[in-house]
Amino acid sequence: MEEKNCCHHKKKERTEKEYKDLINRLNRIEGQIRGIKGMVEQDNYCTDILVQVAAVTAALNSFNKVLLGSHIRGCVAEDIKNGKEDTVDELVETLQKLMR
Repeated sequence: MEEKNCCHHKKKERTEKEYKDLINRLNRIEGQIRGIKGMVEQDNYCTDILVQVAAVTAALNSFNKVLLGSHIRGCVAEDIKNGKEDTVDELVETLQKLMR
């Protein structure tokens, strides 16, 4: 779980499995978004579109949960072990943004 700092931008190296999982999730979400765009272009019924938007929202929430769990187990835990207590403040700030 190596982090690199460059111009205030942290980076995280992910395992191949973690990377593939996140990219697969994002590809599915991207496909769903394209599908919704097509529905709008085809003048589909509003509630049909809304149901698909709800599915995308759920998929994004699921993506966030996976990424947040990985972040806490990896980055946050490692930083705390290394005495970087400000990471907890960063996590709290991130959680507050996610809960808006």
